[in-house]
Amino acid sequence: MGTIQEAIAKARATRNATGAEPAVATTSGGPASAQWQQLPTFKPSIRRLRRNRIVAADGGRPAMDFDVIRTRMMQVMATNGWKRVAITSPTASCGKSTMVLNLAFSLARHREHKTMVIEADLRKPSIARTMQIPQEHQVSRVFEGRATFEEHAVRVGENLIFATNVNAVAGSAELLQSTGTVNTLNDLTNRYAPDMMIFDMPPMLTGDDTMAFLNQVDCVLLLAAAEHSTIKQIDACERDIASQTNVMGVILNKCRFVDPDNAYDYYE
Repeated sequence: MGTIQEAIAKARATRNATGAEPAVATTSGGPASAQWQQLPTFKPSIRRLRRNRIVAADGGRPAMDFDVIRTRMMQVMATNGWKRVAITSPTASCGKSTMVLNLAFSLARHREHKTMVIEADLRKPSIARTMQIPQEHQVSRVFEGRATFEEHAVRVGENLIFATNVNAVAGSAELLQSTGTVNTLNDLTNRYAPDMMIFDMPPMLTGDDTMAFLNQVDCVLLLAAAEHSTIKQIDACERDIASQTNVMGVILNKCRFVDPDNAYDYYE
């Protein structure tokens, strides 16, 4: 165990040792705010978001569960000084990208909180299609050093950034653990100073992409699907995550049975 912990510490030290200036503060009118303002803007269709089960943009009763998760995430990450969270699942069809989008829009309703969403599911990207972002963005090109971040990202409102992909990427695991990707993420941290970076990752048991990337994040939120994900799968994923970074928690999604004590009527 000591060897593993030493390796994790070394990887995190490498992540932070970029030689760049310290992260700038996100004060109004400061350098980080100027970087945000320079990004192209995009206003998603609320109707389209709702059709795709993205209900947290408006708040209210439909967003309640996501708001609870959001607040707990913010509290845990603030307490531990964490900035980067990966969201993944054991297998496909657990709803992780839907969770990423709902949490992002829930966080965006905190006007003083800056959130950056990076689509790191390079095998099966879906966020741009779900939101119907018109530009053919490919953030993988930024990781490869072939384009600038500003060419492949959009700002929604004042405090939410999406960096997405329209096409799958060959050699995705190798790209995610490349020096170029590490340097890009550190550069974004320094220039944009987001309060939270959310990474939409591939399912853990469908390849090695997520395992290759875990030493770049502070914590992981694992999404399991009721009547689909098995206890064995969840345990295996938790062990693999814990060997490299922190397990923030496990969320059970797609549960058909609602707790009768749930206070939904509060919003009626």
